[in-house]
Amino acid sequence: MRCPHLVPILALALGTAVSAPAVRAAANIAAPPAAGPWTEARDASPTFAPDGGTVVFTRGSGTARRLYIARRHDGTWSAPMQAPFSDRWMDFEPTMAPDGSYLVFVSNRPANGIGHPLDGDWGGKAYPGRGGNLWRVDRVGDGWGTPQRLPDVVNTGTSIFSPTVTKDGSLCFVRVDPANGAFRLYRSRYVHGRYQAAQALALGGDDAHSDYDPAVAPDGSFLVFSSDRPPAPSNGGDLFIAFATRDGWSAPVDLGVAGDEARLGPDRKTLYFSAADHRIHRLALGPWLAQHATVKP
Repeated sequence: MRCPHLVPILALALGTAVSAPAVRAAANIAAPPAAGPWTEARDASPTFAPDGGTVVFTRGSGTARRLYIARRHDGTWSAPMQAPFSDRWMDFEPTMAPDGSYLVFVSNRPANGIGHPLDGDWGGKAYPGRGGNLWRVDRVGDGWGTPQRLPDVVNTGTSIFSPTVTKDGSLCFVRVDPANGAFRLYRSRYVHGRYQAAQALALGGDDAHSDYDPAVAPDGSFLVFSSDRPPAPSNGGDLFIAFATRDGWSAPVDLGVAGDEARLGPDRKTLYFSAADHRIHRLALGPWLAQHATVKP
């Protein structure tokens, strides 16, 4: 959710720091941006087909954001082209289903496609034209179908952002906590072909901080997200990782990197994210995944 209009709602407060792993990732920030077809500043949130041969990402800023698609042939990416279904409305934060059969994305388009764009509302303020609902578009052969708005049980308001999909069809996303106006991560399970009422993810933290931009493993075994909780720096959010447990989620661990709009690569072990330079970077999650694998339940 790397959008200037979201920054004011990220309240900062003192709290208990989360211990970071021995393997820190600060050196990755000094590395050049990740190679790929995302060549412009503010390109963001690249999501991949399972074979890594197609990527969809956001290009542009503000309400001019649109979705772009590139394909890889013989190791070379094609020039990105604007998605045929992303031409009029603000579309951003795409996420590919793990099997590549459909894409979920955020759009400010009205429910019936006619009228004014959705207005956002969070932190006690209105943001004209900056709202978002989740939409799905299916792959049809080598192309794409017509976007369909997800049902009201998911789109409960006009400020629903940052979707990510697991292989069972369940969705994690961001919406405003009505109790305090902060952003929280929610999950809507997909059961017998229907989305269920979303439940907030229990990730600790407190009401003074926001969690946003989730990237969930296809099997739901781990979650990476951005947060302004300690020990994140006072001028932005860090990336955190949490692992699924029998009772919910482990305590989030700071990856030692400031970033947002994270997406997993096709190997599910590489994280792509936007850094402070407004460029897409990559981070190997192997050290944290290996460290977790050595911990006995």
